[in-house]
Formats: sequence, structure tokens, C-alpha cells
Amino acid sequence: MGSGIAEVCARSGVDVTVVEASDERAQAARAAVERSLGRGVRASKLSEADAAAALERVAVTAAIEDLAGADAAIEAVIEDVSVKRELFARLDELLPDARFLASNTSSVPIMQLAAATSRPERVLGMHFFNPVPVLPLVELVRSAAVADDVFADARAFAETTLGKQCIVAPDRGGFIVNALLTPYLLAAIRMYEAGLASAEDIDQGMVLGCAHPMGPLRLSDLIGLDTLLLIADSLYDEFRDAANVAPPLLRRLVEAGRLGRKSGRGFYDYD
Repeated sequence: MGSGIAEVCARSGVDVTVVEASDERAQAARAAVERSLGRGVRASKLSEADAAAALERVAVTAAIEDLAGADAAIEAVIEDVSVKRELFARLDELLPDARFLASNTSSVPIMQLAAATSRPERVLGMHFFNPVPVLPLVELVRSAAVADDVFADARAFAETTLGKQCIVAPDRGGFIVNALLTPYLLAAIRMYEAGLASAEDIDQGMVLGCAHPMGPLRLSDLIGLDTLLLIADSLYDEFRDAANVAPPLLRRLVEAGRLGRKSGRGFYDYD
């Protein structure tokens, strides 16, 4: 997600600094942007000159201090509220003049993150969708504390600068999309876990019967089963709704390291 957001910003003429946890991961992020730009060139959606210019706008680092002076920050770390709160507290100290601090979280209420800063009025949710260069949607999440002008600036950045389409979501676990999507994905996993249908038939049923572009189990693999588990747990903590209880099979797959496409195996084998 981070490299995808960085690519979209760079293609829109914005200079971007990507901060990763290590130098190795920082270089991997840059390589991911370069590969994605290359696919755009091969698909004739982007000229070689524009791709090269976009890549020049992307800097990568493992030192968060390199963000000093940035106009805004978009966080896209693991769906763990304690990790995110710690990061927002650090960003608050490092970027006192930034126009906004945004979270790409797909499930954590924004006020929980804003409360870790000294200026909660400039913290909002800016939830992109994967793959970021392809999908047009951004969920903008307005907390109880965010200032109207900050929210307007972030919306203008998403819509005018990045060319995205925005919807405004409530500051509650899962917002709009994942509040609806997660129970559906978990229901598909329960159906498969109970042996009621094969993974292929569940997915084909939703693709051919409901015109979904991808079935729920393949979509879960694309999202990442570890990420889906964290989202499910976050939603259950927020609502205590049984529809958000993660099935045991999902936990066992994550414990086994079968995380979906990114690990090569989830409900399907990608090797």
C-alpha cells in the first residue's frame, strides 16, 4: 500500500519520501514503484519519460527524520493501533508545520490515533484501496476533532492533485467499505471451513452470480490473511458483533505463515 500511494503521488507531480523499517525494505519499496511504473509503460498507460520523471520524485529511507519539512504525511503501517499511535506521536513531533497527518488504516478509528498527538485537529483518515494506482476510491474519515479547513485540504489533495474519487466515512471501525466487506469475507471463510463448498465454487459463485470481479477467498488472499485477521479483530473490539469474529481457520492459516499472495500460499497456491 505504501509504495502504491507513493507511486500515485509521484505520478501526480508530488515529491515523495517513503520511510520503511530498514534499508532493505526501503529499496524494495522503490523497486516496487519501479516495477509498477514499468507495467504502466508496457500497457501504454504511461510514457517512458513520465515513468522516469515519477521515479525521480520518489526518495526512500529507513530514517524517519528524513521526513522533516514535509507538507503532509500518510501512514500505511501494520493494522496495530499501538504501533500506529506511536508513529503518530513521532510524526506530530517531527512535522509541527505539516498541513495534515493522515492514516491509511482500513479499520482503526481515527480519533484513537489523533489522541496520540498534540494537534488532533490535523489528523484524519485517508484510506486508499489496493492496487492504489488502479482503484479510484479514497475513503476520507472525519474524526470528531479534525478541523474543517484541514479536511478540505486533504480532500482537495486526494481529488484534485491525485485524481481520486472520495467518499466521506464515519469515524467508526471499518468505516464504510470494510464494515460491509469484512463480514462477507469471514462468512465465505466459514462456509469453506465447514466443508459446504470448495474455494473455487464459492469464488466462482460470487463472480458469475453477483458480477464481483473477484471471489471472496481470492480477495482475502489479495488483501493478506494477516491483515484481514487484524481488521476482523479490530471490528469485533469496536462492535462486539459475531459477524466480525474471525473463523479459527483464518487464525490457523496466519499462524502457519499462509498469508495469501504475498507469501505464495493462502486459500490458493500461488507458487
